[in-house]
Amino acid sequence: MWAQHWLKSQELANSQASLEDGDSSSKRLVVTLYEALNSADSDTVVKIVATDLEWWFHGPPSHQFLMRMLTGQTSSFRFIPQSITCFGPTVLVEGCDNSRSISWVHALTLSHGIITQIREYFNTSLTVTRFAHSDISAAAADSLRCPCLWESSVSDRVGKSVPGLVLAL
Repeated sequence: MWAQHWLKSQELANSQASLEDGDSSSKRLVVTLYEALNSADSDTVVKIVATDLEWWFHGPPSHQFLMRMLTGQTSSFRFIPQSITCFGPTVLVEGCDNSRSISWVHALTLSHGIITQIREYFNTSLTVTRFAHSDISAAAADSLRCPCLWESSVSDRVGKSVPGLVLAL
């Protein structure tokens, strides 16, 4: 009995360590992306971003700094992450500009060590929730609340009212 309990606790510890290792490597990859973008290192960007990147943008067209950088255009805007959080293959990165007049959130999806999708939000408050597959009825599902996994905080510090969106994982 003790041996079985020990084995189960070891399996749990190993799976947790594996998740943390995955989170750590995902965070390192994302930090590498921002360092490469901010230093105009296009060789590194090409290595870690999929050629068929799916990009989604919410914000004023004048704030499409990331797309300009990804397509080789120069930009004086610098993405300095203030928080990085992982939810499996999705990495949430949040920051703001030096004057704190622009806040941004990126939701990046990673697959096999490359970034395959970027959802970009400027001056937008973002709440992340998870929808789980279940065998409950539609009526019962309507009465359930989806748990909040993460909320942006930088948008609160820019000192203006911003729209709020929900991202469901």
